[in-house]
Amino acid sequence: MFELRDYQSETIDNIYSELKQGKRSLVVQQPPRTGKTVIMAEIARRTTAKGNRVLFIVHRIEIVEQVIQTFKQQGVNMDLCKVGMVQTFTRRISKLDKPDLILIDEAHHVLADSYMRIVNNFPDAIKLMFTATPYRMSGQGFEEVADGLIEGKQVSWLIDHKRLSPVDYYAPKSINEKLLKTRKGEFSNKSIDEAIKPKIYGDAVKHYKKIAKGTNAIAYCHSVDSAKKLADEFNQSGIKAVEVDGSTDAQDREQIITDFKNGKIKVLTNVELFTEGLDLPGVDTVIQLRPTQSLSLYLQFAMRSMNYREGKTAKIIDHVGNVERFGLPTQDRHWTLKSKNKRSKKKKTDVVPVTVCSQCFSTFYRIGNECPVCHAELKVNKAEIDVDENAELTKIQERKKARTIRLQKMMKDEVYKNIIGKSPADLKSMAELKAYAKLHNYKDGWVFYQAKQKGLIRIR
Repeated sequence: MFELRDYQSETIDNIYSELKQGKRSLVVQQPPRTGKTVIMAEIARRTTAKGNRVLFIVHRIEIVEQVIQTFKQQGVNMDLCKVGMVQTFTRRISKLDKPDLILIDEAHHVLADSYMRIVNNFPDAIKLMFTATPYRMSGQGFEEVADGLIEGKQVSWLIDHKRLSPVDYYAPKSINEKLLKTRKGEFSNKSIDEAIKPKIYGDAVKHYKKIAKGTNAIAYCHSVDSAKKLADEFNQSGIKAVEVDGSTDAQDREQIITDFKNGKIKVLTNVELFTEGLDLPGVDTVIQLRPTQSLSLYLQFAMRSMNYREGKTAKIIDHVGNVERFGLPTQDRHWTLKSKNKRSKKKKTDVVPVTVCSQCFSTFYRIGNECPVCHAELKVNKAEIDVDENAELTKIQERKKARTIRLQKMMKDEVYKNIIGKSPADLKSMAELKAYAKLHNYKDGWVFYQAKQKGLIRIR
């Protein structure tokens, strides 16, 4: 059996606490690389140990066997637990045994008709819906399927407590975003082909050699053809690389992953194969060559390299400006079940814009009007990022200095000392909620929502 980590046990305790209060359908948020499957396996073990049935829903065939193995290792009674794809279950819904508990993986997909058909068919079952990002590009919320939300630890907390590796983020922009066009909310492959500069594959190899040479890297491309071209470019440069995609034979893929883990292959190029759910051990560097409008996909891309190892600093190389759309993967994020106003002019993810110095091309969260690296003067209210194709890569700088000063001032107040290291589920009073909101730059509406959920205020 797996030994649960402290934050995983905390999440499980929070889930059972909500269920005891009468909740029946919960969205459970856990950042990527923090063991959602292990948490679900422990809940399934406890459920089947009491003789109750579990239905576990995934959306990709590659994940099924991986989940089954994890569940068996955790001691789940598989005679009472059925694991399968949503596409299969929705076609055979009349043949399914009535579950007492439904577990849904990557639950930001749950509002799709195929999921809803299953959920609605078993109204008496408890539903636990796990996702790293309870967020949809359409802005549609999850209120119709969930009566509660459990938020996991922030990525910054997980890094500070050595549960995830710290990361250096590099953003050499090699794409003309003006040529990108959307189709069904996401950038089309045709427009990406037109927007990506011809030399991008050579650039990717050059930058890998400069800042990540010798590390195991995975590159996310937008098409099989682009993934093969990139692998060829690496191989021609003397770096062993292999392209792998959904059509790769299962046995061949298993051998490729083994060779990658053992260092025989240094770079894997792929098209979304190693994103949601599918495990790939030993990744130190991520190379992003596929622009996306999906926050979920971005975090899955970016955080793939952040599994913790003592002394490790993960590296992310973003050639397509994803960081400009979503901010750093390490920034604190607050989640809600509520729908977003589609007409809002605010960015959907409330991204703090990054800035690129026109002198040294360092990329950072802006503080004041001076570059923190070369001390050049920055233009006030600069809206567009200037990119020199010949510029060398520079690392994105976190806002550590300003945050440290701010925290030092706050720590003089006893209420702030009491909330350090806590999650929203741990907060017990209005004072703690207000302090937590100020500490994390949350709006007043967050305090009101949390207080209402905890019964600290009542609306007549």
